[in-house]
Amino acid sequence: MRYCLPALMLLCSTALVAAGQGELHPKLEPLRPYLEQHWQGELSQPGAAEKVIDRALWSRALNGQAIKTVHSVNDGQYGGESFIFWDESKQSLAYYYFTTAGFYTHGTMSFDSQLGEIVALEMVENNQNGITQVKSFSRIMPDGSLHTKSSYLQNGTWVDGHSATYKPVAQQQIRFK
Repeated sequence: MRYCLPALMLLCSTALVAAGQGELHPKLEPLRPYLEQHWQGELSQPGAAEKVIDRALWSRALNGQAIKTVHSVNDGQYGGESFIFWDESKQSLAYYYFTTAGFYTHGTMSFDSQLGEIVALEMVENNQNGITQVKSFSRIMPDGSLHTKSSYLQNGTWVDGHSATYKPVAQQQIRFK
């Protein structure tokens, strides 16, 4: 009996340490390399001359049942927040993305383990520019950068969207105006 108490204490402290290390829902584990890192990238939009800097942070949320992303373009000119979670009914990763522009999206994503790539398809609600869907691809490259590209279903036609290469950067504030 005297060995039970130390064993129980060890078990409890091990559980607390594991929780502090940030346990995630098992279906979110492929996204762990994106977490707790501040990212900064220059978005390139076909036909746009304006320089657009995007800053983002991915973090563990809701006791590891979700991942929260927050990003800001040009220090708050535009931004958004999303929650990624395992949707049991869809048997897929799912997410909601809310923006400062007044529209939101919801979609599903998968992780292609062979390519190390996140593939997402989202439905867009209330977009002023006629965009109703977005396809995107994200991958951490061998040099540690994060490459993204997207395309939009706009007024019934798929068009190239933005692409960016994000670099890990020191902690910085994600601003909204």
